[in-house]
Amino acid sequence: MDLQVLCGQAAPDFALPDLDGILHRLRDFRGRITILNFWSAECPWVERSDRELNSQLTVWGETVVLLSIASNVNEAVELLRRVSRERHLPQLLHDQHHLVAGLYGAQTTPHVFVIDRQGILRYQGGYNDLTFRKRVPSRHYLTEAVEALLAGELPELEQTPPYGCSIVRFA
Repeated sequence: MDLQVLCGQAAPDFALPDLDGILHRLRDFRGRITILNFWSAECPWVERSDRELNSQLTVWGETVVLLSIASNVNEAVELLRRVSRERHLPQLLHDQHHLVAGLYGAQTTPHVFVIDRQGILRYQGGYNDLTFRKRVPSRHYLTEAVEALLAGELPELEQTPPYGCSIVRFA
């Protein structure tokens, strides 16, 4: 059952393995701004956001951590490994049974969640305001949220509609 985590509440903890089988817990990243990015190897919207995110992570440095989460049941581990390596992802967690996607109510790839240093969810939704008809973004929601938290402020927007490819779930 999918839930909706509300901004201003504690982000639910979880444990997921990376592609090498090493378990990572969300609580291990407390003290840093954490981005959960529900991710796909095959979604063109994710490919675009990956390029932009890699540049931003360099600017933000060690205070911000990106946890990309692969939740599509139709994407093989070999594909995930190859594409994540090609895109230079710092970390890819495997949500094989889409349990964390369900826990957070993630619908698309990308669907981003920004958690502050204290473990409180501060933003969820779209990476930016691109849509099928709007090909050039005028708002970069994720960047705005992270920059606000880095400045010691709350993001202007707590939630926006996510846009991208649907997360593939099998019963």
